[in-house]
Amino acid sequence: MRIALGLEYCGTAFHGWQSQPQGCTVQDELEAALATIAGERIGVICAGRTDAGVHATLQVVHFETAVERPLTAWVRGVNSHLPDGVAVRWAAPVDDEFHARFSARGRRYRYLLLNRPQRPGLWQGRVGWFHLPLNVEAMQQAAQYLIGEHDFSSFRASNCQAKTPVKTLWRADVQQSGNMIVFDFEASAFLHHMVRNLVGSLVYIGKGVEKPEWMEALLQLRDRKVAAPTFSPDGLYFRGPIYEPHWGLPSVEDEFPEGVIA
Repeated sequence: MRIALGLEYCGTAFHGWQSQPQGCTVQDELEAALATIAGERIGVICAGRTDAGVHATLQVVHFETAVERPLTAWVRGVNSHLPDGVAVRWAAPVDDEFHARFSARGRRYRYLLLNRPQRPGLWQGRVGWFHLPLNVEAMQQAAQYLIGEHDFSSFRASNCQAKTPVKTLWRADVQQSGNMIVFDFEASAFLHHMVRNLVGSLVYIGKGVEKPEWMEALLQLRDRKVAAPTFSPDGLYFRGPIYEPHWGLPSVEDEFPEGVIA
């Protein structure tokens, strides 16, 4: 039997999603909790790996098991064995052809940036921060150059394992709500550190170091060395994969605080 789970987590206390020898990853904690409920070892496959400090409002995984349990056991039961900061939101049986990663036709990310002179207190670890005023209009103008199919080599981490740097970006929005600047991206797929590198370059434009047209030049140069440094992971949220409706997975809305939902 193949089961899909939707979960959310705060990445601050974890060394990322993917299992590591030293532990302290979301995958390690989830697999241990699932094994407790199943009474057997469970391995999961996720829709999109996240780095240390990166959060998820909807991570989707699937796993195989011959053990029969009510769906509530895969939600409330598993949650009772998970650490603070990680929670399963839903469980659903899926067709054997469903794959959390390969069945996704796209993915969504959001970056929250606190833009005020004082560093975050309440939001520490959950938002990025920039102390000087930023020109949101200029950043939004620059973001529009990203829409479409492009070679995103200028925003690709050196250790990225993607087969190609060519991706199709459907959405690139920059909006402001009070002191919070919200960056939203949707694409067919993302390169390693791509969103954080995009945000870093947009901030350079927002603070007036570069013009909006610089973003178009970065795409054409295809050179990571010419773009801005990688921005902090603190404000990055994986908002989930995009699946076709026929998979029948539950639809769960983000639960961002009012005022930071685009």
